[in-house]
Amino acid sequence: MGYKLVVTEKPSVARAYADALGVKNTQDGYIEGNGYIISWCVGHLIELAQPDAYDPALKKWSYNSLPIMPGNWQYEIKKDTKAQFKVLKKLMHDKGVDEVICATDAGREGELIFRLVYEQAGCDKPIKRLWLSSMEESAIREGFANLKPGYMYNDLYQSALCRQQADWLVGINGTRLFTVLYNRLLKVGRVQTPTHAMLVDRDEAIRTFKKEPFYTCHIDVNGMEAVSEKFKTEDEAMSIEGCAVFNPVRITKVEEEEKSIAQPRLYDLTTLQRDANRIFGFTAKQTLDYTQSLYEKRLCTYPRTDSQFLSDDMGQTAEDVIGAVFKSVLKMPQDYSPDIGRVLNSKKVTDHHAIIPTMEIAKQDMDALAEGEKKILSLISYRVLCATSGRHIYKSVKVELDCDGFKFHASGKTVISEGFKKYEKLLRNRFKVKPDAEDEEKSLPVVHEGQSFRDVNPRVVEGFTQPPKAFTEDTLLKYMETAGASEMDDDVERKGLGTPATRADIIEKLVKDGFVKRDKKKLVPTDDGIKLITILPDAVKSPQMTADWENALVLVSKGEMSADAFMKGIKDMVTDLIKTYSSVSEEEKKMFGSEEAIGKCPKCGGDVVVGKYGAYCTEKCGMSLGYAMGRKLDEEQIKKLLAGEKIFMKGLKSKKGKSYDAFLKPEGVEAYDYTNKDGEERSGFQFKFAFEFPERKKKGE
Repeated sequence: MGYKLVVTEKPSVARAYADALGVKNTQDGYIEGNGYIISWCVGHLIELAQPDAYDPALKKWSYNSLPIMPGNWQYEIKKDTKAQFKVLKKLMHDKGVDEVICATDAGREGELIFRLVYEQAGCDKPIKRLWLSSMEESAIREGFANLKPGYMYNDLYQSALCRQQADWLVGINGTRLFTVLYNRLLKVGRVQTPTHAMLVDRDEAIRTFKKEPFYTCHIDVNGMEAVSEKFKTEDEAMSIEGCAVFNPVRITKVEEEEKSIAQPRLYDLTTLQRDANRIFGFTAKQTLDYTQSLYEKRLCTYPRTDSQFLSDDMGQTAEDVIGAVFKSVLKMPQDYSPDIGRVLNSKKVTDHHAIIPTMEIAKQDMDALAEGEKKILSLISYRVLCATSGRHIYKSVKVELDCDGFKFHASGKTVISEGFKKYEKLLRNRFKVKPDAEDEEKSLPVVHEGQSFRDVNPRVVEGFTQPPKAFTEDTLLKYMETAGASEMDDDVERKGLGTPATRADIIEKLVKDGFVKRDKKKLVPTDDGIKLITILPDAVKSPQMTADWENALVLVSKGEMSADAFMKGIKDMVTDLIKTYSSVSEEEKKMFGSEEAIGKCPKCGGDVVVGKYGAYCTEKCGMSLGYAMGRKLDEEQIKKLLAGEKIFMKGLKSKKGKSYDAFLKPEGVEAYDYTNKDGEERSGFQFKFAFEFPERKKKGE
């Protein structure tokens, strides 16, 4: 019997599987032993080829080349991961390997990563699928004992291809279309742009909001503050103030009602990211990174989940985890009997169950973790207690008062049973985080109907109507998750923009591309971000349409919609977009700033302009204009080179590290190709120079 080749997504995961399976012999790019060969990808080893791979002419951006619709999709192996691909390909064709186990992340993107490697390697050996939600050794061994046939995940793979190809079509065609129309790099994305639009719409609502004053009269009654209704004019409020000076205030109604707040559900990734942003100020990306690291350290279950429940057979696991949380995280005796049934519901568990700690926390010194990891693991741990403890019960008190026909109101609450909020407070106290405003409502003194008071210190207070609040990552994630939900049936499985696994990267992209900036916790669109959304059509910025696409991808993954039908909708939309937007006026082009040409491109003859990120050719021909000999050029130097004039550069370095001065005289264009410090390939065209050296001064001159 031959080897089983296990392909993971990361080296760290491969090592964890090797430890669990007793595989100890480390080789170059894989580990072998005990009947297994365990190797790994490094994220996405293979990606869709760029347009010029289909036709070299497509390296130049032009309206006439759109839409770009590949007939047969081409892929390319990323240059910085070619070595590991060669390892995997060789292992897949090894005669000693009988079957290949897909052990990448158990989800859509993990399936795509493995299948593309498998297909590009030309492998035809049987596939088995490992599907895990926990990295505990017992869970790993159980997973390997219950592998599934690979064909069961063919529809999931088709949905992953659809997602990848749809993003390429919308991104490549949309970005090129609006870039060539406006002579400015304007990035468009299938999910990124509707998210961007939500931020701009909110910013517009804030900017155009006209605050209006209002006035209220406040009084103090037996240690209780009561407030009148709001008035548009100060005179109306002052008339009540005067009334309360000379007339008694009588309590006309006291309403007491017992109320409760239900326990929160367990965390899925989005609710974890929201709470981590609200409580600790973490970005969505930071939270995902911390949680992924905890998962790989076997301290929590799989993070990229959209479920807030455990499967029905996990009751004992939940009880054991709660005991471990009290012992290792809270370091106190368990003080309640958990309601485990609240968190069990197999019908609401899709690919993965909710995020919970693993039993490995019993062995973990929390203080040995990085601060971010410690905070996230604490959030996840305390949440298990909150979800299985009691409801928060309180007595709500509302008091109505009367002063010569004018009404005042006061409200307060008295806690009857802390319930789950006890553990929320323990978490906040542990990390010295301020309590939520809703938890700070004060209790009222004991009062009775018919009581009358004088000397109530009446006073008029001016207030203003408030604009909508700017998005934080907490509130944006909520809107991304629910976008389009009001227009969908209740039984639709996935609503919103993106997936739990992709939303963090979407936000980071918007910031990186300069369309959104962070202002403390707030996310605010930049001027260019606002302008971009202004010019884009609803077809690419509608949250509803993108939410429909996301749901359609779920249907493809379940075999309820064909991949061809999904892609036809995407292609039709892109084709209509290109036809509809064929030109813009010169006035519209100025929206992104006046960019007068400073010269002609020496490669293609196109205009060279200076934009936000420096000088560039408006024809996007690949000509690099901002650097020479590794030194950044200023605008005047670039103008001279474009005019064929030489420029003087001081302090240039020779290959031996010696410093020298020289005149650089442009003599045409040459190609370049190099790998940067991050392992990424860079290629294009640059000035070709002749060197002229200034005469050295003779000694004594």
